[in-house]
Amino acid sequence: MDPLSALRDFTIRGELDKIVRVNDEFRFGTEYSFPCSAETAYRSKQGNLYNLETLVFYIQNHHRRHTEYMHNSLSLRIPAVTFTDRKPLLDYLTGKVSTSDSMGIIRSVEKPLKDREGILECKNKDFYSVLVAATKREEERQRLESQQRKDGLSRSKPKMKGSKLGEGVPIILVPSAFQTLITIYNVKEFLEDGVFVPTDVKVKQMKGARPECVTVQKKFRDRVVTAYEVRDKPSALKPEDWDRVVAVFVLGKEWQFKDWPFKDHVEIFNKIIGFFMRFEDDSVESAKIVKQWNVKIISISKNKRHQDRAAALEVWDRLEEFVRG
Repeated sequence: MDPLSALRDFTIRGELDKIVRVNDEFRFGTEYSFPCSAETAYRSKQGNLYNLETLVFYIQNHHRRHTEYMHNSLSLRIPAVTFTDRKPLLDYLTGKVSTSDSMGIIRSVEKPLKDREGILECKNKDFYSVLVAATKREEERQRLESQQRKDGLSRSKPKMKGSKLGEGVPIILVPSAFQTLITIYNVKEFLEDGVFVPTDVKVKQMKGARPECVTVQKKFRDRVVTAYEVRDKPSALKPEDWDRVVAVFVLGKEWQFKDWPFKDHVEIFNKIIGFFMRFEDDSVESAKIVKQWNVKIISISKNKRHQDRAAALEVWDRLEEFVRG
């Protein structure tokens, strides 16, 4: 029994309470014991293999909202399951589906560290070292493949839902007004570093210099996965540029969309994903208009900056899910 199969078995049997962490290993009742850091055969859509600690923490917290789950993961320094992986992973672990496209090729060589029957049947064979070696080979193969690809600025772009994404770098629009949380000044720190810096603070740091365009990169293991242009002047876009617009941070005011090449909000948010950033303790009235639109409301704390990263990751997850269609 490998770690992933053991976790799935205990989940289906409703015996998650029997999975206990003791120092650096998980004990599955009296049946199995695995290192917390043991990589499983379940592969993220981003390419990495999830380890057992990540999957155990997720299945024990899958009922929580993604932002709350991300915050808890970060505070405990446990790598999190991405938003797009949550449902297929849950379906697999709970037995709703019998297999998954995310199952890695190393499953056949995974063995528990202390499977009693396995020790009897496979005496003097260290299957865990085989697992580690196979995992390293797979990661090296992926690393070499990634080096052969073009970086995020030039790689081919996926098609958007309901339309064709134009050639070039995708565009994210932000409001030019200062009364919104995300602007051309602070968007890079928020999306790349997961830190919210108030616009007035950034303006002082930049001594008033207003950038025309900012490049924001989505990175994975220090590699650029995708790059986006961020702009705050829709009127400066050429007709062909609108085919590259994939997201907009909304101000919550109708006039933001004046002269946009769409007939109404329904068409806008069918072709472009919208985000509305707000402080979690703001009044409901502040989002009254936005709630009538098909946009994602992202809340952050006014003071707890360690929670910003979870909000930024939610933006990335939802954006990538939307672009993939």
